[in-house]
Amino acid sequence: MSQQFDVVVIGAGPGGYIAAIRAAQLGFKVACVEGWRNAKGELALGGTCLNVGCIPSKALLASSEEFEKLSHGLEAHGISVSGAKFDLGRMQARKDGIVGKMTKGIEFLFKKNKVTWLQGFGKLVNGGDSYTIEVASVGQRETLQARHVIVATGSRARQLPNIVVDNEVICDNEGALAFAAVPKRLGIIGAGVIGLELGSVWRRLGSEVTILEAVPQFLGAGDEAVQKEAWKAFTKDQGLTIRLGARLDKVTPHKLGVAIDWTDDKGLAQKLEVDRLVVSVGRVPNTELLGVGNVGLAVDERGFVVVDEHCRTNLPNVWAIGDVVRGPMLAHKAEDEGVMVAELIAGQKPHIDYACIPWIIYTAPEIAWVGMTEQKAKADGIAVKVGQFPFAINGRALGTGQSQGFVKIVADAATDRVLGVHIVHAHASDLIQEAVTVMEFKGSSEDIARICHGHPTLSEVMREAALAVDKRTLNA
Repeated sequence: MSQQFDVVVIGAGPGGYIAAIRAAQLGFKVACVEGWRNAKGELALGGTCLNVGCIPSKALLASSEEFEKLSHGLEAHGISVSGAKFDLGRMQARKDGIVGKMTKGIEFLFKKNKVTWLQGFGKLVNGGDSYTIEVASVGQRETLQARHVIVATGSRARQLPNIVVDNEVICDNEGALAFAAVPKRLGIIGAGVIGLELGSVWRRLGSEVTILEAVPQFLGAGDEAVQKEAWKAFTKDQGLTIRLGARLDKVTPHKLGVAIDWTDDKGLAQKLEVDRLVVSVGRVPNTELLGVGNVGLAVDERGFVVVDEHCRTNLPNVWAIGDVVRGPMLAHKAEDEGVMVAELIAGQKPHIDYACIPWIIYTAPEIAWVGMTEQKAKADGIAVKVGQFPFAINGRALGTGQSQGFVKIVADAATDRVLGVHIVHAHASDLIQEAVTVMEFKGSSEDIARICHGHPTLSEVMREAALAVDKRTLNA
C-alpha cells in the first residue's frame, strides 16, 4: 500500500521547503519530493537558489568584492596594499562549503519538523478524492497519496535556439559559477540581474567582460533614475562593456573559445571573440515532466501553472508557488507563497501584497526597489510627488567610503502614500526593508520623515528622501 500524506510538496527550493515546514508546523503529515543532485552526484535540498543560484552567486560576489577592495579600494583610507593575489580554487571551495552547510541545514529542519523527504522527482498520475504521485529516482519508482499537493518545481535557465550550452565553453548560470580559471575574455548574453551579477564577479577577478543585451533600454524594469545611476556605475566606473539593442546572428564555438556574430543597434555587423560565453536570457518553468495532462492541471502557453491570487490552481486541493507561477522569479516571493498556501490549507486567512515584494540586484553598488517606478505611476495616470537624496552627503556613507547612489521615494500627490522606493547603494538590499514595511502598512512619506533615524547611519538617507518629497530636506 502506498504512503499517504496530508500535504505533498513537489520541489524543495525556497518555496517548496518553506511550504513543507510551515505545513508540518500546522500539524499536517507532510512529504517533500526532491531529486536534485549536486556536482558530486549527492542528493541535495534547496533547489536552484541554494545550489546554483542565489547563495553561491552571493558567496562569489562577496569574495570578488573583497579582492577588489583590497586591490583598489583602500587608498583613500591611507592603506597601501601591493601584490594582492587570490586563489580561485579556495574561493570556489568556500562557496561550495556555504552551499553544503545550508543544504544540510534544510535536512535538519525537515527532521526537526517531521517532514518526510522523498528522494526523487515527482509526477502527478491521477486525481480524485486524493492525488496519486509517482516518485522516480535512479532505478526505482514508488507511488504515494496526497490530500493536498503543492507544486513548487521551480525554473531552469532559458536556452536560445542554435546555441548549445555545454557548461564548459558556453555556460548558463550553473556553469558560470564553477569556472576553474578566470577567463581572459568573457561574453554574456543578457544584461538582466543574473548577467550583471556574474559579469561583476568575473570582471573583479580580471576578466574583460562584454554583455550583449537585445533590449534597447538598460534595466527597463527599474526607475529611470536607477537606470542612469546604474549605467554610470557599471560602464564608466567599473568598465563593464554593455551593448544594448544587440541582435545575435551566429554563435560559433571553436578550439580557442567562442566567436559571436551580432548586429548593433545601428544595424552594423559586429564580431566578438571570447574565451567563455554565458547565456543569461531569463528562465522557464519546470512543468513539462510534472504530468499536468494526467490530471488536467491548467498551464498557460509559456508553461506556467495557472493560479489565482492565493496560488490555487484549477484543481481542488492543488496549489502552485514560486517560479512555476506568475509573478517575479524571486526566492523570497516563493517563500511567502509557500507560507500562505500552508496556512490556507489549515483554514487561515493569509494574503500577499505583491506590490510590496522587493527586487534586489547584488552588484556593487547594489540596486533595490519596491513598488512603482515614477514612470509607471505617471503612465497609470497617478499624480505623484518625488523625493530623492544622495548618499554623497551622508556622514556614515562618507566614513565607510561607500557614498555612491541615492534613495528615491515616489508618493501619491493626493494622499502622500508611498507608492515606490528605489535605492542604489552598497547596502541597498538591507535598506529597502524599511520601505517594504512602510508600504505594507500603507504608510506615507510623512511617516518615514517623522520616525527618528539613528545618527550617523545610512538609514538617514531614507528619511531625507522622505523629507524631500515635501521639499524640506534638512541636510541639503
